[in-house]
Amino acid sequence: MSVLGRIVATTREAVDARRERLPLAELETQLSARGDDRPFAEALASPGLSVIAEFKRRSPSAGEIREGATVAAIVDSYQRGGAAALSVLTEEANFGGSLSDLVAARAASELPILRKDFIIDQYQVVESAVAGADAILLIAAALDGEQLEALYGDAHALDLDVLVEVHDEVELESVLATVDPDLIGINNRNLGDFSVDVERTHQLLADVPAGKTVVSESGLHSREQLDELERVGVDAVLIGETLMRSDDPAAALDQLTGGHDAGRE
Repeated sequence: MSVLGRIVATTREAVDARRERLPLAELETQLSARGDDRPFAEALASPGLSVIAEFKRRSPSAGEIREGATVAAIVDSYQRGGAAALSVLTEEANFGGSLSDLVAARAASELPILRKDFIIDQYQVVESAVAGADAILLIAAALDGEQLEALYGDAHALDLDVLVEVHDEVELESVLATVDPDLIGINNRNLGDFSVDVERTHQLLADVPAGKTVVSESGLHSREQLDELERVGVDAVLIGETLMRSDDPAAALDQLTGGHDAGRE
C-alpha cells in the first residue's frame, strides 16, 4: 500500500471514531456559532504571487519539523511576513496536527485559513466549518469522481472554498470534467512515494484552463523558484517546511517574496 493509501485508511478510522463520539447531527448544531467569513479564494486573487503559509508539525518524510512550536507564534509571524492566507495541517497520526491547531490559528490571526487534511467524508467538511476553516483541501488522488463531486458540493453548501489538488495530467483532466474548480492546487510531491519535483507545476500549468487560480504546492524554498512560478502565471504558492524551520518565519517569508506578494501589495 502506498503512503497515501495508508494515510487514507488511518483517516477513515479516525473519522469513524470521532463520529461515534459526536454524531453528525449533533456536530451540525455547532455551525451556528461560526465566526465571520474570511474569503480564501478572494485572498489569492490579488495581483502578484500570493503565499499560503502553512503550520505543520511533522511529516512522514521529514519527521518532526519544529519541536515545541506554538500555533499563535507561528501564524503571527506569517501574518507579519505578508502571507495572504494560512494553511493548517490537521491530520494527527502522520502529521501530528489537530483541529485544535486550526481553532488556535483562527484566534491568533485575521487571515483566511485552509484546512489541509485528507478529507474523505462529509463529517470532515462539517467539522472544518465548525472549527473555523474558510477553505478545505480535496486531494484528487484520494477520491474517486463521485466522492470528489459530493464533498465539493458539501463544502460549497457551507460556504467553504475548495482547493482541489492534482499531481498529474490524468487527475487534472478528471477533476476538470467532474467539478471544474476555480482553485487548482498542483502538488509537486508524489503522494505515492513522497518524492518532490517542482517541474511538475510547469508541466501541468499549460493544461489548466484560463481563469483558474493555480496554487503550486511542495518543494518551494527559494526566491528564484517563486519568481519563475510567477513569471509563468502561477497565482499562489503553499509553503510550509521552509518557513517552519526558519528561526524567523516572518523574515524568511519576506525574503522569499521580496516583500511584494499579495499580502504586501
